[in-house]
Amino acid sequence: MRKLILFAFILLIGGIELYFYQGIAILLRPYTDNVRQCVSMVYIGVVLAFLVVSMGSFRARATTRLKRHMLPPFVIQYLSKFFAVLLLLCGDIYRGIKWIGYKLLHRCIPSGSDPVAIPQSLPWVQLSIGAAVLPVATLGYGMIVGAHDYRIRRVTITLPHLPAAFHGIRIGQLSDIHSGSFFNKPAVAKGIDMLLAEKPDTIFFTGDLVNDTADEVQDYSDLFTSIKADLGVFSTLGNHDYGDYVNWSSTAAKQKNLHAIHEAHAAFGWQLLNNTHVCLQQGGDSLAIIGVENWGTSFSQYGKLALAYQGIAHVPVKLLLSHDPSHWDAEVRPCFPEIDVTFAGHTHGFQFGIEVGGFKWSPAQYRYKQWGGLYREGNQYLYVNRGFGYIGYPGRVGIWPEITIVELRKG
Repeated sequence: MRKLILFAFILLIGGIELYFYQGIAILLRPYTDNVRQCVSMVYIGVVLAFLVVSMGSFRARATTRLKRHMLPPFVIQYLSKFFAVLLLLCGDIYRGIKWIGYKLLHRCIPSGSDPVAIPQSLPWVQLSIGAAVLPVATLGYGMIVGAHDYRIRRVTITLPHLPAAFHGIRIGQLSDIHSGSFFNKPAVAKGIDMLLAEKPDTIFFTGDLVNDTADEVQDYSDLFTSIKADLGVFSTLGNHDYGDYVNWSSTAAKQKNLHAIHEAHAAFGWQLLNNTHVCLQQGGDSLAIIGVENWGTSFSQYGKLALAYQGIAHVPVKLLLSHDPSHWDAEVRPCFPEIDVTFAGHTHGFQFGIEVGGFKWSPAQYRYKQWGGLYREGNQYLYVNRGFGYIGYPGRVGIWPEITIVELRKG
């Protein structure tokens, strides 16, 4: 059965390529034979090389990272070509209907007696090929450039009861690193350098250090260890950090992986807040930082905010690290109105969208009420970081990877 499915898949890909190439050939008709041959050879060579690499990456022996990096370009390319082929097919169906009409009316076919001599409309072919080229070019740009086009977003939040000693405190936030998806270490290093150049007083990491397994951080541990701040680096876990999307050989193996994630945070010098809190002391004043394990309305709910909150009711300002922004409406606001600011991530802003001036749109908004940026309800704030990394599609278009600098002011 698997061989039959593979054979059908190969036929489908071959059919798409052959039909798409017919469109390329029509576009090349106005050019000389040498140009047509050169372009055809280059196109065929690129397609064959891509298919060889793609097919190799899908073999069982291929590494998980290779599979993860090759699957999105493969899907993007052939979905785009599939829609282009549908448009070309519509043009051919129109030609066939037109030929039948001429035959039924006993009229001469304009280009001769051969039905295929009724030419395909050049503008229609251009539209069809463009239907494939435009998304490939856009998403290709998102992979080559957008994946690491880090943007610093600056936010100021005014809290009337902020202790004077913490007036002007600058908090750096990273979220959703997804280290297993990275493919350009120098670019990642540049992003971390951008964060450190801001010299934040403290840094928050709000979950999803990895995609699945703890070993994903090995190649980047030196970069993560360099993330330091005078008042400390505090972190929490995201839904991907628990290994819930891996078929483990045993429960013990899954727990071992989670323990390795905990150890990685410690090795980086990050204080992992798993349903607990820490109080910063400065000039005789205090500020509470609370961290909960992942809690989401549609994902795992390991977080125990009531437990993390115990013993800090007297602290004037409370900041919460909670990976999933759906936690804010579901539990934080209705049950813990004293929590002033919640820092979250998780949505990635879908890694695709438009943000121009005050206008922002992303498919993420159809799933999450709060998906990117600063939100306020009464005296409580939520900031949703759009993510430092990426998963699935290894790039970003319009929703760029984010480094957040939040300044708290008394007022």
